[in-house]
Amino acid sequence: MDLMTILMLIIILFPMLNYWIFSEAGVGGYKALIPFYNYYIWLQIIGKPWWWLLLMLVPFINFFMIMLMLVQTALSYGKHRLGEQALSVLVPFVYIPYLGISETEKYIKPADRVRVKKSQVREWTDAIIFAVVAASIIRIFMIEAYTIPTSSMEKSLLVGDFLFVSKLSYGPKLPNTPLAFPFVHHTMPLTQYTKSYVEWIKWPFYRFPGTTTIKHGDVVVFNYPDGDTVSLKVQNDSYYRLVREYGRERVWNDKFNFGDIVSRPVDKRENYIKRCIGLPGDTIQIIDEVVHINGKALDFPELSQFKYQVKTDGNPINKCVIDKLDITEEVQMTESGDQVLTLTNSSAAELKKLPNVLSVEKIIQPKGYWLPDIFPFDSTYAWNVDNFGPLYIPKAGATVQLTLANLPLYRRIINAYELNELSVKDEKIYINGKETTSYTFKMDYYWMMGDNRHNSADSRFWGFVPYDHIVGKAVFVWLSLDNNKSLFGGKIRWSKLFRTIK
Repeated sequence: MDLMTILMLIIILFPMLNYWIFSEAGVGGYKALIPFYNYYIWLQIIGKPWWWLLLMLVPFINFFMIMLMLVQTALSYGKHRLGEQALSVLVPFVYIPYLGISETEKYIKPADRVRVKKSQVREWTDAIIFAVVAASIIRIFMIEAYTIPTSSMEKSLLVGDFLFVSKLSYGPKLPNTPLAFPFVHHTMPLTQYTKSYVEWIKWPFYRFPGTTTIKHGDVVVFNYPDGDTVSLKVQNDSYYRLVREYGRERVWNDKFNFGDIVSRPVDKRENYIKRCIGLPGDTIQIIDEVVHINGKALDFPELSQFKYQVKTDGNPINKCVIDKLDITEEVQMTESGDQVLTLTNSSAAELKKLPNVLSVEKIIQPKGYWLPDIFPFDSTYAWNVDNFGPLYIPKAGATVQLTLANLPLYRRIINAYELNELSVKDEKIYINGKETTSYTFKMDYYWMMGDNRHNSADSRFWGFVPYDHIVGKAVFVWLSLDNNKSLFGGKIRWSKLFRTIK
């Protein structure tokens, strides 16, 4: 029986806790045992309108409604103290039957209840608790606000964009760490390193059904796959890249430069936003910057950017032109005096028209040129950001033949994401202590890339994105601020407000 079925049964059967309360209220305890009808009777007992039933049909809101009904049930027994009402929500399987069974607790009809005047502190406390619970349910299971901190998606998404991400699109996840400070991610407010969550309770991965599935070209928010281990003083860099560059011993012992090394559960890893390029079962290859999926070349995203080398007659591109073409990446210079600019196709075409410009050429890392920081970090695969692959993207249930040659491609999946013990002895591969020549994947995986192709830390640098790391679909930008401008000097990008994300 899967988790969704269990949760549905809990919701349907939950009012059965009220058997003794129904009896004491004079409506017949047996009615608490009749699915769905028992909710209607429960609302009558606590004096609430029938249309609350409609809210019970809304996923995730129904959990909130049950909490409200539990509090109202406690009020029906004269329980006005905050602690008593908290008991009805935190331990309902004990407290609610107790109210109905106990001879000292008496049910009070809604018309006979004495309205207790709350103190101003209690009024504010109740309001804050209500707001926090309601907002948390919306944030965790429905929609969440994010900001764009880096330029990896320029010009599709800009640094300073404020956007909404739909959790319902791909299906919301149960939080791995449900005990956490509300409205923050992994660190407490006003602190640098203090964790905002505890791991006393850990829930396994479960995703509720969504309204759609991930498609090619979707802009997706996900938990950073390399973020399971973090150097606290260099949180924006991959711990594994640091180890490759400086060695594990220095990264763990040089507290001044790297700080403490900590692990994080999936839901508390950094949030990244990229475009989905490859789906489970696809084969991806990048040839001279052009992405090919299953042998077919993909069109570039409309506002994608690349680095270009711009040669002029000696008069460099000036700031007025740079501002006019909205070139926001730092201008670099080559040894020969040429400028390196990050441009969209349209801005590159405009530059070519200028009288002082002799040529505008894309910078392409040639095939066979190996970058050690490119996945899978093995010289056998001499890949770079512009020439990469071919690489198969794993699909749940698919089996690959494992060899020492292709093991670097899937090692992290087998060991870190799907939690197997992996070792190599005498040129033989062992998984969970058994020699093997194949592996069957348990999860789907995705390939994510930024639209700013030469300034994006994406799957080319850390590999596959597991299904359990997917957070939601970016759908709408509601505000866009230019952090380099003043409030009355163009800080608000009026033309970029209220736009859908494509």
